[in-house]
Amino acid sequence: MSSKTIEPKEVERLLESDNPLNIIDVRENDEVAQGMIPTATHIPLGEMPERTHELDLNKEYIMVCRSGKRSEKACAILASNQFNVVNMSGGMLSWKGKTTIK
Repeated sequence: MSSKTIEPKEVERLLESDNPLNIIDVRENDEVAQGMIPTATHIPLGEMPERTHELDLNKEYIMVCRSGKRSEKACAILASNQFNVVNMSGGMLSWKGKTTIK
C-alpha cells in the first residue's frame, strides 16, 4: 500500500505561502544535524511507534526522510493508527528549499 505523496516543490510553495504545515523528519540524528526543513519536527523512524501520542489525529502530517523510503514506512505506521499522512516524494535528496540546523 503506497501512501499519498506530495512533491518537494509543493511543500516549498506551501511553506512560502505561510500555510501551517506539520512536517515530520524521520531521519537519524546525524542526518538531521546536516540540515532539515525549518518548520519540521524530528522524530526518528525507530521512535515513531512510541511517539504517536505526540501527534494530533486532526492534523495532516507530511513525512520526510533522505530519499522517501523511510518516510513511506513512517506513513504506514501512522496511517495504521488513523493519522492523516502524506509522504514527501524524493525526500531531502529532492529538496531545494531552505534548511536549518537544529
